[in-house]
Amino acid sequence: MEMKFYMPTKVLVGKDIILRNTEIFNNYGKKALIVTGRNSSKNNGSLKDVTEALERCNIQYMLFDKVEENPSLETIMEARNMGVEFGAEFIVGIGGGSPLDASKAIGLMIKNPELTIDTIFTDKKLSSIDIIAVPTTAGTGSETTQYSILTVHKEKTKKNLGQEIFAKVSFLDAKYMENMPAKTTISTAVDAFSHLAESYLNVNANIITDGLIEKALSIFGKAIPSLIKGEFSNDDRENLMMASTIAGMVIAQTGTSLPHGMGYALTYFKGLPHGLANGCLYREYLNIFKDREKVNNIWKCLGLQSYEELIEVLDKLTVVEIDVTKEEIASYTEGMISNKAKLKNHPEEISYDDIFNIYYNSLI
Repeated sequence: MEMKFYMPTKVLVGKDIILRNTEIFNNYGKKALIVTGRNSSKNNGSLKDVTEALERCNIQYMLFDKVEENPSLETIMEARNMGVEFGAEFIVGIGGGSPLDASKAIGLMIKNPELTIDTIFTDKKLSSIDIIAVPTTAGTGSETTQYSILTVHKEKTKKNLGQEIFAKVSFLDAKYMENMPAKTTISTAVDAFSHLAESYLNVNANIITDGLIEKALSIFGKAIPSLIKGEFSNDDRENLMMASTIAGMVIAQTGTSLPHGMGYALTYFKGLPHGLANGCLYREYLNIFKDREKVNNIWKCLGLQSYEELIEVLDKLTVVEIDVTKEEIASYTEGMISNKAKLKNHPEEISYDDIFNIYYNSLI
């Protein structure tokens, strides 16, 4: 047997976890750049907790609150310039996947100021200033992955930065998700599910990732009735948060596969939220598997009664209405066929026609 598993992030979980562990911030410097979106971290209390913790530690901070959904290279550059001028020694990323992914890219560019928009995607292995992650959604798992997914307008797609930048510490507190809209909760939850499924149905899966995935699916399954109703208790929030964080741990080892690669086009060209862009393809994606053993394990671990029930749940959670033509699908398929990283993770033979049909049967 040959395998590897690497997850260097310290994960702390619990109510008021930041304010009960403020001393941790002292380990990373005396100047922090806070990276977040425009509103949610202000509304859910996470920004207030972070600034209070930094003030208790006499750490200076500067706020960059312009990260958009699907962060662009232009935004990364603006934040980098702010961080360099301020002399930031570490970053606290607060929010969903966009601010957390952006934090990693910004940290890389602060540490390596010679990088530009044109040279940020490099094969050279580079490091970042330290990152602390405070996730406020349960979906991307960015708090426990090395990935930083950025929007590249010049290429009309989303790309992974390609560096190994893990957060040093991740603070998980479900209270930040209490008032998250049902629509966002569902979309991000579907993203977490897709991470678990694509990591499980993956050439890089191993005994450790499989064990974590099966446990995370059982945790996720407890929240399915609430996801369908669109009403969430604190226990639901905690279960989705834990499933998402574990999902991050496993995709950090295996990578994702077809739905993620295929979903990028639907997000870029049609504006679908990332979770829905992946999730709406799942019925057809799961149907193509010839080896059904692991596919069947998924619905069993979720606590469902059949594969048909799994598809019914996914269909209820991933209702999308977009106008798309056969010509557009052909273009998306061409783009996916060139995404060798995602294709090689799929455990069975896959063709142009398979990918085209997944798109077509899911969207038309």
